[in-house]
Amino acid sequence: MTEDIIAAIKERLGDAHKILITSHVRPDGDAVGSLLGFGLALQNAGKTVQMVLVDGLPASFKYLEGSDRVRKEPDEDFDTFITVDCADFKRVGKPFQSFRKPDINIDHHITNERFGELNLIQGKDVATATVLTRYLPAWGYEITRPIAAALLTGIITDTLGFRTSNMTPEALRQAATLMDTGVNMSEIYMRGLVQRSLPAARYWGAGLSKLASSDGIVWSWLSLEDRKATGYSGNDDADLINMISAIDGHKVGMIFVEQKHDHVKISWRALAQGVDVSAVATHFGGGGHAAAAGADIAGKLDEIQPLVLEKTKEMLGL
Repeated sequence: MTEDIIAAIKERLGDAHKILITSHVRPDGDAVGSLLGFGLALQNAGKTVQMVLVDGLPASFKYLEGSDRVRKEPDEDFDTFITVDCADFKRVGKPFQSFRKPDINIDHHITNERFGELNLIQGKDVATATVLTRYLPAWGYEITRPIAAALLTGIITDTLGFRTSNMTPEALRQAATLMDTGVNMSEIYMRGLVQRSLPAARYWGAGLSKLASSDGIVWSWLSLEDRKATGYSGNDDADLINMISAIDGHKVGMIFVEQKHDHVKISWRALAQGVDVSAVATHFGGGGHAAAAGADIAGKLDEIQPLVLEKTKEMLGL
């Protein structure tokens, strides 16, 4: 069946002329890298391509070649609609909710709802960027240095620098192949995982000052006021969840990020073997992997936080 889907995607891409490609709101490195890598490959093949991220491109990825071609609003003049690294169609953002279902849906989240006409979902892959690294050449698209830089960004950021428990030998071999194009891996690593702006560092400080721990869970939260006070311009956690996940002696790491209009973004990380946080995220309308998942819940931060913590403990037997 997978081989049939791969062949069908190749044929659909071959017939396409005007392509719209997008990913999820609050884009991370894999969303950005997959969108840019795929979009640039299609452009190089002579296709007219719109690359759209409703929330725009995070500042840390604007150095990537082609980032200036990413826009926030889609143009409805397209014949082929593609989503990458998005498990739930609602997560592509409001401007797309009136659109027809995507022609092609490529992802690596096991909770993907298979909302496309053609769904290539590879749940064992460490990133959507590894799926594209594997199949772009098979579909007839060359991986040039700028494309390799984008795809390597997706792999490095989604594996936290090759540190996640789902790392595979193939992913390491793919990274080496991408490096062979001449990309600067150390720069990608530093910009994607290490460097932070001063406002982001202050935002981290706000979150770290509120760390709490109970029954094997370590968590914190970030409010709209924290964002305003520190001058952080994003609506995410600036990857603070990765720092929380490094705290020893816990089974689950979590962060709650207050959004406008009474919404809260929640991220879960499994910090011990055998813990699967994807089911908890799915319960709250989100999704992800056994080791990392997230959800966006309507409600006020002070009301959502205790309810979600309690349900997390209940579902994971903590």
